[in-house]
Amino acid sequence: MAFYIFFFGLVLSFSLSVVNVIASDHSPLQDFCVADTRSRVLVNGLACKDPKTVEAADFSFGGLHLEGNTSNPIGSSVTPVTVFQLPGLNTLGISLVRIDYAPSGVNPPHTHPRASEIITVLEGSLEVGFVTSSPENRHITKVLQKGDVFVFPIGLVHYQRNVGSGHAVAIVALSSQNPGVVIIASAVFGSKPSIANDILVKAFHVDKGVINYLHSIF
Repeated sequence: MAFYIFFFGLVLSFSLSVVNVIASDHSPLQDFCVADTRSRVLVNGLACKDPKTVEAADFSFGGLHLEGNTSNPIGSSVTPVTVFQLPGLNTLGISLVRIDYAPSGVNPPHTHPRASEIITVLEGSLEVGFVTSSPENRHITKVLQKGDVFVFPIGLVHYQRNVGSGHAVAIVALSSQNPGVVIIASAVFGSKPSIANDILVKAFHVDKGVINYLHSIF
């Protein structure tokens, strides 16, 4: 009996270890693997630059102090620092984003398929929230002030909205070198080719005219 308990515990521990590995970027097998953005080799991530040619510039990025242009329909601007802007992030499983918000600006509902997210408010007041998976679809929301921190679990739909009277700024850390982003409205109504109208009519319980209009603006 003791053997079976030990064996079950061993299998469970191994299974949890596998889940943890699958749920995040692969761990590096060397000191660093600076992305070679010119390589034509297709891998899960980016191919490594020759370590002998690596320079300090491969590990640095400048410009997060610059305000983003929020003169757009949603009133926000995202400045990413992923592996595509900072090659030294390759295989490290982290990235960073600056988000600027005009008054009443939003970062619309979206998901990151490969990363959890933690947001820190640097200036202003932000309403933030995420929705749990079906069937509960529970909306968890909070208003954050300067210095407050909030976490969005991986894969869940989430958003931010500036509820202050002035400009707002946030810094976001993500648990992937390339977290990806799926903006819900753009994905559903702006896909190429389009999702069939009859599917969207049934999904959103609206008439075809509404769907046609939404297709036209995305």
